Amino acid sequence: MMITPVHRFRDIERKPEYLQPEKCVPPPSHASLGTMWFIRDGCGIACAVVTWMLVFYADFVVLLVMLVPSRDYVYSVINGTLFNTLAFLALASHFRAMLTDPGAVPKGNATKEFIESLQLKPGQVVYKCPKCCSIKPDRAHHCSVCKRCIRKMDHHCPWVNNCVGENNQKYFVLFTMYIALISLHALIMVGFHFLYCFEEDWTKCSSFSPPTTVILLILLCFEALLFLIFTSVMFGTQVHSICTDETGIERLKNQKPTWEKISGWEGMKLAFGGAFSLGWFNPFSNLNCKSLVPAEAAAAAPASAIMTQEEIEQFLSQDVAVQVLRE
Repeated sequence: MMITPVHRFRDIERKPEYLQPEKCVPPPSHASLGTMWFIRDGCGIACAVVTWMLVFYADFVVLLVMLVPSRDYVYSVINGTLFNTLAFLALASHFRAMLTDPGAVPKGNATKEFIESLQLKPGQVVYKCPKCCSIKPDRAHHCSVCKRCIRKMDHHCPWVNNCVGENNQKYFVLFTMYIALISLHALIMVGFHFLYCFEEDWTKCSSFSPPTTVILLILLCFEALLFLIFTSVMFGTQVHSICTDETGIERLKNQKPTWEKISGWEGMKLAFGGAFSLGWFNPFSNLNCKSLVPAEAAAAAPASAIMTQEEIEQFLSQDVAVQVLRE
């Protein structure tokens, strides 16, 4: 039986040494899959720490410079509760986005045993990544920082020290939304506080000296304005990607869709784990949507379409059977 090559509009490398599955290290056992996902990247860790420090700085200025010295108790309680609630949700979303597996493809699964377990149909072509030695699902891309292939990878964000992919896009969207909200809230409070201090004595509107108060407020205003613009843009691009069912990488490459696109609202429900509810805004809720695994998808094929042992060996011996993609 002859295997017909499939051509895609991608750069394909057919070096024989990359096509031999026996050179791949088998994937880790199921016992090791429960370990916490964390990327050991110095730049990403530093950016994540800076993110938390900036949120704590904003909370410090809001509470100790503006709200605690205020004579209006109701104003201080309402704004303090609202700001700290949004800040807590922002940090929780950041935590989940950073420590959630974005959809990594099992490393080193391009083995003969795994390919046999896929029960591929005759003529079907699988794609292998030479960098992590894994079988790449459609729409997966290799991240040089995570050193893994990520399903529906949008981009690698150093601020969350992780890729934004299929499994953690919800948490990244929530993170950008809550940061934008607390930035807007901080800007509004800074504006009201400046008006209050201009009308009253500067020594009475803050527990700090007037020069220190002005410096702290200006720094907070600059930080809030910068992050409001940045996170609002990121929030908009992420929602647009979800509604158009097109990742940032796919849009950047102007890649023609080879998949059946999902409509806007259906894409939102898929990304946020179900029908619209308060759970969409909860960074502690898990995603309930599960995609069909390759083995289950193959099992749905008729028995006559499953490859025999001889066909699999022929599949592994031909250069056009496993195509190596270069990102």
